[in-house]
Parts: sequence; C-alpha cells; structure tokens
Amino acid sequence: MKNKVFFIAEISANHCGNFKLAKKLIKCAYVNGADAVKLQTYTADTMTIQSNKKYFKIKQGLWKGYTLWDLYNKAHTPLKWHKELFKYGKSLGLKVFSTPFDDTAVDFLEKLNCPIYKIASFEMTDLNLVKKVSQTKKPIIISTGMANLEEIETTFKMAKKNGAKDITLLYCVSNYPSSISDFNLNNIKILKDKFKCRVGISDHSTDNRVAIAAIASGAEVIEKHIALDNQKKGFDIDFSLKGKEIKKLRDDIDVAFKLLGKNSFFRNKSENKSKIFRRSIFTTKNIKKGEKFTKDNIRVIRPGYGLMPKYFNKILNKRSPVNISKDEPLKPIVLKNLY
Repeated sequence: MKNKVFFIAEISANHCGNFKLAKKLIKCAYVNGADAVKLQTYTADTMTIQSNKKYFKIKQGLWKGYTLWDLYNKAHTPLKWHKELFKYGKSLGLKVFSTPFDDTAVDFLEKLNCPIYKIASFEMTDLNLVKKVSQTKKPIIISTGMANLEEIETTFKMAKKNGAKDITLLYCVSNYPSSISDFNLNNIKILKDKFKCRVGISDHSTDNRVAIAAIASGAEVIEKHIALDNQKKGFDIDFSLKGKEIKKLRDDIDVAFKLLGKNSFFRNKSENKSKIFRRSIFTTKNIKKGEKFTKDNIRVIRPGYGLMPKYFNKILNKRSPVNISKDEPLKPIVLKNLY
C-alpha cells in the first residue's frame, strides 16, 4: 500500500442476487484498475430479526419502505458464492476480502483464508466482533462513520490489544449517498496524527473530487462502491462508480498521490536546466582592472550565468581585479579578489 493508493472496489449488493453479475463486477474492478474487491458476509438472520415493528422499518433514504430483515435478505451475498468469488478474483490478481457482520461470518471467512477484514461503520462499536476479527492477526480496516474520537479510540485499542498489528482507519460519512457538504477531510489528518496508522476514506458520494481531495489530505486507501457501465439496478447503484468512471478515478488518484511527492523539501533535478533563466550580475560596460563597480557598469538581470544577486551590494564600489568586457557575467574569481 505504501507506493500507491490502495483502491478497494466494494461490490456490496449491486450483484442483485445474480452470481454471473457478481463475477462481472469483479472483472470490471480488475479491468479498471482496482487493487482489491470487497464483499459483505452476512445473512438476514445474522444481521437482525424478522419483525414488522416500527423499530425495524426504514423510514427514509434509498431503502425507505423495507424492513431491515427484508432488505438484508435481498441484498446479501450468498455464502455459497464466496469460495468461487474469492477464487475468481485471486485468479485476476486482485485481493478479495470481506466485511463480516458477526462471529459466524468470521469463522466462515477464516476457512476461505480471507486475507484482510473490514469492520463496517455500523459494527465499529461491536467490540466483541472487533475482538474476534483482531484475533485472526490479519490486517484490519475499520470504517469510522458516525463515530466520535472516543469511540474510535476504544475500538482501536480493542483491536491492538487482541493482536491486530496492521490497522487502517477509514474516514467515512454514513449517508447514502453523501453530499459534498457532509465531509470534513481534515479528519483524515486528525486520525493520522492521533492513531499513527494508515488512514483512508470510504466514500459514498457521487463526486470523485472527494476521493482526490482525500489523497491530498493524506488518505492512502480509497473505498468506492462499483457497478457496471450500463447497470441500472442495484441496492447501492445511486452512489456507485460505473465502469469507466472507476478507471478515471484510478488515474486521478494516482496522479494526486504522485503529486504529493516525498515528506521532505527538495527541488526536482529536472528544474536545474531552468536556473539559467534566473537573474544574475552582468556588466553593462567595459570595466578595466582597478575600476570600481557601480550601478552604471553592472546590473542584476536575466539570464543566470553570473554571480547571484545577493552579492551585488558586496561588489558595489569595490574595484575589479581583472579587465571585463561589456555584457559579460561576473564570475566567482571577481568576488574572491575584490579590493
């Protein structure tokens, strides 16, 4: 992850219950430059209970009208698909991993040798789940949507205490979709400074400028939901990148990351050739040995073949040690032998 931004393509529920579409989404992620594909591992019964009481009914947003159980029952990625999807993604050279939503999902994913685990924002405060995942000793990515610093710190400490050594925190706004006004990308630096770990962003906006700006703020991981170019349906379609948009974001974040450069101030060697266009000290008249340098016979002008301008006042009213023709740059030998 250190040499470039780690780009995670989240399939989530955009497979619409179609195994072939799930594989197409993985291929789409690969073709358009993602580094990893993420699944979600749950069933409706591991997420919630089947109830029509008001607590379980979604009253606003994209999924308004569903009960939680009905939504998760339609949106889940069947467990029987996982092995084949992991295998297919790996054959393309992608990292394939998942978000487990309960202990049974962790046990299931361990049998598939899941290489990375993601804790979703809504499960971030489930410390027993965090503990279970951390005990696998695998890299762990934690989304921080809705959480305050105290909650993040509690979760972070739980992960560290139980064996997690490679932890990434994702700044996240848990609105679906998120609008530009929802974000405070300075939180990325705050998280980095406080927790001294890798930080990224889980971006549910429809505006790629968020992810690009996040790179400038220090994000090293980008997670975006994806869909196919011409895909019209999907539970997350309204905040998903489609086909060529994925490639465009991949290219843009790579450029943004490259532009950051190194954490030390230096000038690129490619600029050296431009130094000749700096200002320097030139003669404007013929000057004889022993003649004083004055504002009438030397000037600070472009190009930069002569002494640097900072020496002008030191030279002024001193006598030239040599004969110098008009329109010539003053050389170091002059500076060394002034009198």
